[in-house]
Amino acid sequence: MDSRIMNVLADRVLELGPQPDASGTYRNFKLTRDADGIAWLLFDREGASANTLSADVIAELDAVLAALETQRPAGVVIRSAKTSGFIAGADVNEFRGATDPRLVETEIGRAHAVIDRLEALKIPTVAVIHGFCLGGGLEVALACQSRIAIEDARFGFPEVMLGLHPGLGGTARFTHLVNPMQAMTLMLTGKTIDARKAKSLGLVDAVTQERHVRNAVKDAVFGRLKRAKPGPLNAVLNFSPVRGILASRMVAEAAKSAPREHYPAPYALIALWEKHGGNRAAMLAAEKISFADLMVTPTAQNLIRVFFLREQMKKLAGHGNTIAHVHVIGAGAMGGDIAAWCANQGLRVTLADMKAEPIAGAIKRAADLFGKIIRKRTEQRDALDRLIPDMDGEGVRTADLIIEAVPEKLELKQKVYASLEPRMKQGAILATNTSSIPLEDLRTTLASPQRLLGLHFFNPVSRLQLVEVVSHDGVDPHLLTQALAFVGAIDRLPLPVKSSPGFLVNRALTPYMLEAMVMLDEKIDKTIIDAAAEQFGMPMGPIELADQVGLDICLAVGDMLRSKFGDLLPPTPAWLREKVARGELGRKTGKGFYVWKDGKADKTSGAVVTAQPTQEMIDRLMLPMSNVCVACLREGIVDHADVVDGAMIFGTGYAPFRGGPLNYARSRRAENIVATLRTLAVKFGDRFAPDAGWDDFK
Repeated sequence: MDSRIMNVLADRVLELGPQPDASGTYRNFKLTRDADGIAWLLFDREGASANTLSADVIAELDAVLAALETQRPAGVVIRSAKTSGFIAGADVNEFRGATDPRLVETEIGRAHAVIDRLEALKIPTVAVIHGFCLGGGLEVALACQSRIAIEDARFGFPEVMLGLHPGLGGTARFTHLVNPMQAMTLMLTGKTIDARKAKSLGLVDAVTQERHVRNAVKDAVFGRLKRAKPGPLNAVLNFSPVRGILASRMVAEAAKSAPREHYPAPYALIALWEKHGGNRAAMLAAEKISFADLMVTPTAQNLIRVFFLREQMKKLAGHGNTIAHVHVIGAGAMGGDIAAWCANQGLRVTLADMKAEPIAGAIKRAADLFGKIIRKRTEQRDALDRLIPDMDGEGVRTADLIIEAVPEKLELKQKVYASLEPRMKQGAILATNTSSIPLEDLRTTLASPQRLLGLHFFNPVSRLQLVEVVSHDGVDPHLLTQALAFVGAIDRLPLPVKSSPGFLVNRALTPYMLEAMVMLDEKIDKTIIDAAAEQFGMPMGPIELADQVGLDICLAVGDMLRSKFGDLLPPTPAWLREKVARGELGRKTGKGFYVWKDGKADKTSGAVVTAQPTQEMIDRLMLPMSNVCVACLREGIVDHADVVDGAMIFGTGYAPFRGGPLNYARSRRAENIVATLRTLAVKFGDRFAPDAGWDDFK
């Protein structure tokens, strides 16, 4: 916890003369009373770094509230004793494996009763919020009469990311307190807002600094703090005919990014508000049923699984990052963006290239990125100051980590290594961002091959969380541990993989993209091919993705993998080479399969296509991914099936509601996948032959 908060809390306890209230001691809460008769309820969940709401915690809160009803202090202040923030939300562990919606409804009903009891207290209640206040934590705060935010507070309802909507009364309380359009937008997107924005919305009554908290609390308890109240517009927007119009617009907007059949939660939330938004009590009652019904859907259970996959992969990073200075060689799209991300995460970065123009372009892209993701201008400036152009490559001498991000050509990479290896300091790591070349090939000319490893980032670096950390049989284990810690330190998810052609992600993704090229050869329209993948749940189709990645890169990776795996991959059409030779590389040149305008593919031109994707098309695109993932498990490229699923979701955007390609295979049943692959192999060739790993797949 921030030392200022600790000092304030310590001073407060000393002032009390005191001891805990007569209600006794609690496992997760500490209840004290100050000289003004105000009860301070500190939430400090036992054995956890962050406060979350479990059934046990909710039950204990109920006991605390019962004691407060008896004691009748002048007021009650609820705040966190954790450094990380107020309350991170519900304990997601308790959501896993739910199958009976009525049991869920019963459990959520018990929690509702406790939050209602907090709201019904006949004494002033104040939530003092620092750090994060998310989901169920925000619902606790909403049940208090006043909310005081410390300047660093963040507020949000991320439940939609788990296939849910708020379930502890938040849907009703939030849409009645603040402008329902703004409230619904926050719940539908899962975005967070800072303290100042929360104040402007009327979500909090005051924003203050830690040293002024006690006075702000006294003002709130004794009626001197002006509380935010719903404006007249709220009543208009919550009026039934208006809700109907606004709800239809919300549905149309949600459909652009979250199809109803894959992601039911946004539509359930909209329907809840549309039907009951004018009646707070009815909405509270209906919320429990809607939440429970969502909890048992495959989408929610798979998205909850994805939440834990992320936590599992975070742990792979370990602790103790020792990397302070990163030197990046190659200021192209990948190298420049890797450098920018590292600078954004507080590291000193030197960026080298053969020419000044790519470095200038990378600095401009970095400035644009920092403007979008960093709020304070001074912090944007500091991040840019950490990103240092280095035409002469002097950063090599002092860097703890060197990341090579030059084009995918073995000879070129080895030439770069020959020039920099003699200048590297002892103990420095040499990492390659290669997307497909085995490290066994790259290391052959190195004097110290043990310092070479792979750090394979994914495009766009600022959005895709995965980094493949590639090892070979001669790598220094200590450097590998350092590399994993570095990935965690820059807020990315590491995937330890053994060196092999394409590693995991590109090896699995390449047949998906090349099969799409074969379909084009069969005169299937590109929009139908993309629609097939999007119908499955992919964020974009393989044709658009190929344009996004760059057709030259797709061709190079495809050639590399075909040289290793031969007929296990679809053939590369000759016209694709011609397209690359003409410079039609996709987004980066403005034209590939699509014409690109302002960074987006133009799908409006061309003939109108009325045909629809078939299940066979979907299987041709998607099942080879699962097949390759099983092969990588069998070969020991990756150690665990769960991590494979996490990697494909966080590295490629594989439909999160499916839970990953192996989880999808599990839900569809392995025997069905194998039978379908065999049928496809008979019709289209041996590239669809089921891998031997299916025999042991569970």
